[in-house]
Amino acid sequence: MLLKYRSDYQKIAMGLLSLLPTFKDWDRLQRELTWYQSDDSRRLYLWKDDHDDFAGAVGTEIQGDYLIVRLVTLTPDQDLTENTWQMLDQLATALPDKRLMGTLTTAKIIAKWEYQHGQSHTQRSTTDSGQ
Repeated sequence: MLLKYRSDYQKIAMGLLSLLPTFKDWDRLQRELTWYQSDDSRRLYLWKDDHDDFAGAVGTEIQGDYLIVRLVTLTPDQDLTENTWQMLDQLATALPDKRLMGTLTTAKIIAKWEYQHGQSHTQRSTTDSGQ
């Protein structure tokens, strides 16, 4: 289950984000959380696994018709492709009018997810090369 980040989840979010090499630095981690909170088009979601434990996070930004997936992280014991797919499925369901896109860091994950799901969430036009 995806939950929108709120301030009482700060320690949990910081722990999950610190699993990414980019956020090993405390100041960088704080700036990232502030960045997500500073604009309504940006959102950090925390993901709960089947045991109702926080086990992942996904950072997004809306740009026009696209939902840019900026980061994806899971705890080491939950770092499975199927869990990543669940998070992306839930994002696609929550924002069905937006097409999920990746950054340089997350593009490969999004492409694999789209391929796995037969691109059913994207309804690509025939002019879209998919690259």
